[in-house]
Amino acid sequence: MRKQAVIFSFVLFGILLLSGVFVYAWRSRRAEIDKYNSIERPPEISPDYSSMVIPPNIAPLNFMVQERGTSYFTKIYSAKGKPIKISSRSPKIIIGKNAWHKLLEDNKGEKLYFDIFVKKDKEGWVRFGTIANRIAGEEVDGFVVYRRMHPTHTMTRGPVGIYQRDLSSFDERAVLDNHGYVGMCLNCHSFSANRPDRVLMGVRSNTKGAKTLLLKGDEVIKIGAKFGYTAWHPSGNIAVYSINNLPMFFHTAGEEVRDTIDLDSTLAYFVAGSRTIKTTPEISRKDRLETWPAWSGDGRYLYFCSTKITWAGQEKFPPDGYDKVKYDLVRISYDVEKDKWGQVETVLSSKDTGFSIAMPRISPDGRWLVFCMCKYGYFPPWEKNSDLYIMDLKSAEESGRYEYRRLDISSDHSEGWHSWSSNSRWIVFSSKKEQGSFTRCYISYVDKMGSVHKPLVLPQKNPEFYDFCLETFNTPEFVTGPIKADAKGLMRVMNGDDEISVTIPITGATPSAETKPKTGQPWRE
Repeated sequence: MRKQAVIFSFVLFGILLLSGVFVYAWRSRRAEIDKYNSIERPPEISPDYSSMVIPPNIAPLNFMVQERGTSYFTKIYSAKGKPIKISSRSPKIIIGKNAWHKLLEDNKGEKLYFDIFVKKDKEGWVRFGTIANRIAGEEVDGFVVYRRMHPTHTMTRGPVGIYQRDLSSFDERAVLDNHGYVGMCLNCHSFSANRPDRVLMGVRSNTKGAKTLLLKGDEVIKIGAKFGYTAWHPSGNIAVYSINNLPMFFHTAGEEVRDTIDLDSTLAYFVAGSRTIKTTPEISRKDRLETWPAWSGDGRYLYFCSTKITWAGQEKFPPDGYDKVKYDLVRISYDVEKDKWGQVETVLSSKDTGFSIAMPRISPDGRWLVFCMCKYGYFPPWEKNSDLYIMDLKSAEESGRYEYRRLDISSDHSEGWHSWSSNSRWIVFSSKKEQGSFTRCYISYVDKMGSVHKPLVLPQKNPEFYDFCLETFNTPEFVTGPIKADAKGLMRVMNGDDEISVTIPITGATPSAETKPKTGQPWRE
């Protein structure tokens, strides 16, 4: 009797299991919805993946249907190949990875359509207007590296990490984080020609001081100097970086109460071959602030932002007139073979624009310059009015006029931290456009005429991810492959005693970047 009961239990379990498989297969392979009413407008979905140009190697664009219903059916299709059909009792639409990538690969350059049906209790099935996107012919670099952290008013409190994300999937891995290390902050990172095997990464620690890690192939080297905003020369042999003095202060009210000012800054450059640091008077003037370096595509010019120091001798902090400071965009010629610098020339003056210019980034093909402009200062992420602009450098060389235009992808909130893909067809940037407080990473297609298309937020496996995520994503950089060094290995080098000892050449024209201002408030120092 007991044996028969056991057999019966196994049979019942098998029937239920097969029934479950059958139900799953029926739901996932449902043919079509035959009877329905039509609504001309497209459905509301979140994230808003509509009217975009998407990379052919991007992860599935999972989304939420924001229309009330009891059942949902989605058909995703293009000119060629088998459509993807998804039936669900939930408004959460999860797309199979393999089917998605095959559909995109087979249809590069074609339109991609989403037909969405929603079943309502009394009305039955309703078909909404088709959502259309276009699949680009050019891929985006396979990885993006960004800093992920909680919005904070101090620099060394709370978790901070530099992460790399596989853009064809949802795989994310920490390159380096401060887990278990109180008082450590990770700064900006910079890649040579979008390569994962030549990286500079800043680390600040209460115990080890401010250092820079150089990832060179399989080798990790600690440099005994603090690198600020960094730009690698296309040759991969030198990296120009800023040395800044950036105390934070606070406004009493406002959507963003944090603010900062660059009290003293200069530019220097690290020569990877000789492992030395140099500078030249033209990029390190005593009476000016120099920051945000960026190389032209051919490496013949260094672009950067510069403004005159107006608070010399002031003891007050923040100094009077800090909110009137506006940066110009300038450039200087450079001969990498002779290590010889030319003279600084103005590309775009803040007197002409009425705004402060920051974060110039030039496409690898040398054609396009994207930069930020905001009301004042050097740091767009904390300026709500920061927008993205583009300049055609090829046309400028031909006409002698540096013309620019505001990008339509800019919002009513801060945009910045942009960078280019290695093929000059994609930009990734950070924006607070959705919530106003939390920056997210967005990817936009840039066509050959310089039109920058509607951005897509970095896809997540759970389409509700950003509704609950209380972290901010900034300093995104496209990379052609994964960084091989792991977090434990990088931390061992950071905590070790071996490092390259370098001396910054201070001249009569160079500010003493290691000297901090006397604010009268030690917590700011």
